[in-house]
Amino acid sequence: MRALDELIADSPVFAGLAPSHLQLVAGCARNEHVDAHTVLFRDGGSADRFFLIRSGAVALEIAAPGRDALVIGTLHEGDVVGWSWLFPPYRWHFDGRTTGPTGLIAFDGACLRGKCDADHELGYQLMQRFAASLIERLQATRLQLLDVYGHAIAG
Repeated sequence: MRALDELIADSPVFAGLAPSHLQLVAGCARNEHVDAHTVLFRDGGSADRFFLIRSGAVALEIAAPGRDALVIGTLHEGDVVGWSWLFPPYRWHFDGRTTGPTGLIAFDGACLRGKCDADHELGYQLMQRFAASLIERLQATRLQLLDVYGHAIAG
């Protein structure tokens, strides 16, 4: 069985971190396996953790009055789920639900923020990586919006 720091190192967001930083990050992590349709977090709830998907998928949803939740994105193996642990007031801005049985590494956000405060290089490295991930997701959302609403604008 591989250690958590080795599992974390395989993910795009943590790839290339110094071994000492990987060990610090792994100190705030634990393996989890959850069933299909498990709600990991709800909009407005305390964002005290984030997840690295090892297997399966997580749908990001927003509530829609009078209808089922709208899926705004689906994340897969290697993706990180959650940035809200980084920014006060540490609240989720959507719901997250597994689409099938899912293997995750769950990270304690307060633990990791404390380690980043103590080791500014770690904090800088993580902020760069999470910002790059955030930009990718915003671009993907932009393309989705163009696909959904582009025809209405053109017409």
